[in-house]
Amino acid sequence: RKELGRDEGMLFVFPGRQAMSFWMRNTTLPLDIGYLDGDGVLREVYPLYPLDERPVRSRGRDLQFALEMNQGWFKDRGVKPGDRLDLAAVRAALQARGLRPEAFNLR
Repeated sequence: RKELGRDEGMLFVFPGRQAMSFWMRNTTLPLDIGYLDGDGVLREVYPLYPLDERPVRSRGRDLQFALEMNQGWFKDRGVKPGDRLDLAAVRAALQARGLRPEAFNLR
C-alpha cells in the first residue's frame, strides 16, 4: 500500500495466542501497531516507521491480533490499552471473506 484512508487499517488475525513481532519492510507509510489479546483487549501500541526493518516486539505473549493504523490514529481517537475490539465484527469479516472463524479460535 502507498496510502491508507483516515480510518482504514489492517487487522492481522492469528489462530492462537502468542508473542508478536512486526517490521516495516517495503512499507512506506508511518503506522502505529496495536497488539490485542485473544479476548480482543488492546494491550500495547507502538509506532512503526517507514522501511524500518527492525522488529517491533510485543512484551505480552498471549496476543492474537495486530492492528496497523496510520501513525497517530490510536492517540487521536483516544484508543488506549484496555479498549476492546468487536470480536463479533471480526468473526463476520472472516466469514465474509470465506474463512471459518473457528480456524482462528473465534467462536
